[in-house]
Amino acid sequence: MQGTDVELMDDPVEQAAARQALERGPAGAGTDTLPAAKALYVPLQAVGRTIGVLGVTTGEGSRLTPIAEQELLAAMSGQVALALHRVLLAQEAQQAELRARTEELRGALLSSVSHDLRTPLTAIATAASVLSQPGPMADDKRREFAGSIYDEALGLGRLVTNLLHMTRLETQGVALRREWTPLEDPIGAAMTRIERDLAGHVVHVSLAPDLPPVLLDEVLFEHLMLNLLENAAKYTPPGSPIAVSARVEGANMVVEVADRGEGIPAGQEERIFDKFVRVGGARQGGFGLGLAICRAIAVAHGGTCIAENRPQGGAVFRVTLPLGEDTRASDATVTRGATT
Repeated sequence: MQGTDVELMDDPVEQAAARQALERGPAGAGTDTLPAAKALYVPLQAVGRTIGVLGVTTGEGSRLTPIAEQELLAAMSGQVALALHRVLLAQEAQQAELRARTEELRGALLSSVSHDLRTPLTAIATAASVLSQPGPMADDKRREFAGSIYDEALGLGRLVTNLLHMTRLETQGVALRREWTPLEDPIGAAMTRIERDLAGHVVHVSLAPDLPPVLLDEVLFEHLMLNLLENAAKYTPPGSPIAVSARVEGANMVVEVADRGEGIPAGQEERIFDKFVRVGGARQGGFGLGLAICRAIAVAHGGTCIAENRPQGGAVFRVTLPLGEDTRASDATVTRGATT
C-alpha cells in the first residue's frame, strides 16, 4: 500500500472519486464506485464529522482483501482524522479568540467614540449657542466661551488624528520618510502645538550640548512627542513640573518626558501601551491610543518606548532611538536649559 501521488488530483476521475468518498463513503480503485480511479479514497471521520479524504494506491486493479490491510487502512485513516481534527479545533479556537478580541476592540472603540467625541462636540455647541445669543456680553465671558470652543476643537482634532494614525499603522504599516533631523525641531514643534495644555505646568527642557542629528520621520516623531507631553499634562496636577530631556547613550539617542504626578499603577507599566487602555481619574479623556501610537512609532524607527515610575514620585517615559552610522554634529544643535 502506497501514498497517493499528488499529481493524481489533476485527473477529473480522481477528483470525482475523492468527492464521492467525502460525501458517501469509500470510492475509487478496488470499490464499486468509480473503480477506474487509480487510487482508493476513504473518508476521514472524527467525532461524528467527515473532515477530509485519504487516498492510497493499491496497485493495478487490486483490492484491499486481506483483513490486515483493511485494518491497517482503518487505523491509519483514524489516526490521520484525529490529527486533522485537533488541527481544526486549534484553528477554530484561534479564530474564535480573534473574533472575540475584534468585537472587544470594536466595543471599546465605539464606547470611546460615543463619549470622547460627543463630549467636546457638546461643549463646542453649547459655547457657540451662548455666543450666538442676541444682546450684549461682557468681553471676559465672550473670550471664555471662544476659548472653550478653541480648546475643545484642538482636543477633538488630536483625538481624530490619533485614531487615524492608529488605523494607518495597523492596516498599512509605517512608511517612514526619514531625514537627518536636529532633535530640538520636532520637540519644539510638539511643545508649540500643545502650548495651551502645558500652560498650567512648568516645563523644563534640557538637551545635551553634543546631540547629533537623528535619522527619523520628523512628522511622526513630533506626533510621538506631542502624545507624551499631552499625557504628562493630562495625568499630573496643575502647576506640577514636566521635564523633557535628550542625551546620547552609546549608539542610541535617549529622549525622556518625566513628570511629578501620581505615577503608574503597579503592574500597569506595559499595559498602558495597549490600545484603548486608560488609567487615572474621570478627568482623563481620549481613546487610549496615544501611548500605543508612541510605541508603534518608536518601534518603526528601530527603537523602544517604555514607562517607569520615578523614585521620588511621578512617571518617566523613555524613548530610545538608534543613531545609525552617521552621527555628524549638527550646526543647528542647541542647548535648552531654560524653563518654558
